[in-house]
Amino acid sequence: MNAAEEFTLVIGATGTTGSRVAARLAAEGRRVRAASRRATPVDGASPVRFDWDDPTSYEASLAGADRVYLIPPLGAPDPAAVMLPFLRQARAAGVRRAVLLSSSAIPAGGPAVGRVHQALPGLFAEWAVLRPSWFMQNFTGDHAHARTIRADGTIRTAAGEGRVGFVDADDIAAVAVHALAGAQAPNTDLLITGPAALNYSGIAAVLTEVTGRTVTHSRLTYEQMRDRLTADMPVEFAAMLAGMDQAIAEGAEDRTTDTVQRLTGRPPRSFRAFAERELGRLRV
Repeated sequence: MNAAEEFTLVIGATGTTGSRVAARLAAEGRRVRAASRRATPVDGASPVRFDWDDPTSYEASLAGADRVYLIPPLGAPDPAAVMLPFLRQARAAGVRRAVLLSSSAIPAGGPAVGRVHQALPGLFAEWAVLRPSWFMQNFTGDHAHARTIRADGTIRTAAGEGRVGFVDADDIAAVAVHALAGAQAPNTDLLITGPAALNYSGIAAVLTEVTGRTVTHSRLTYEQMRDRLTADMPVEFAAMLAGMDQAIAEGAEDRTTDTVQRLTGRPPRSFRAFAERELGRLRV
């Protein structure tokens, strides 16, 4: 099968990374099927309805696909329960390469999507697991941090002074496209970070300088963070996210990698460059 015939299914094609992956693949002239709950049209791609909680939506989305970009079901404490049956169906339908979006905080065999990561090499001969650090986009749009920045100029976390290699979703998408469309699959997990590890106080300082509005970091305890998140999600998922903040405070995310440079040939975007590009959204 040549490149012109290959068909890539992008799950979560209206989301933060999925929309970027679909757009990049389409711009390269590749056939893309954009999967979302409402089959939302995406430029350059064929829309299809897909819902992790509705197995009857799987067959049509997989028809003719040989590669798939996987966004786990949002907020699911045990995504493997629905993802693994889908992936077995995908393999039977002819998918030969799968690229999974996971997290730098979750290793193979770890909680949540870690079980899917662990299973992927046994399901597909061609695969990759993207393990990006925290998204720079967490400070824009409808993310909780963006909302509190707009509301009262505050970022609330239980991360203390721990540092994170925040990464732009555009850079994650560029790595994803390399993993999906490259002649050889990575067949490994890929830790993806920005060029520098910053704590939330440092993030607040950059936002203050770029937007001209004072932004500060409010340090919460694990319990305070868990309880705050529980208002918007199941308690199990809230506890996991608060635990990730606690791990940041202990240094778990204080690292940078060369993945973006090595695979795309260009350096990852800095947080300051990101903030300057997104200035209009940050002011909203």
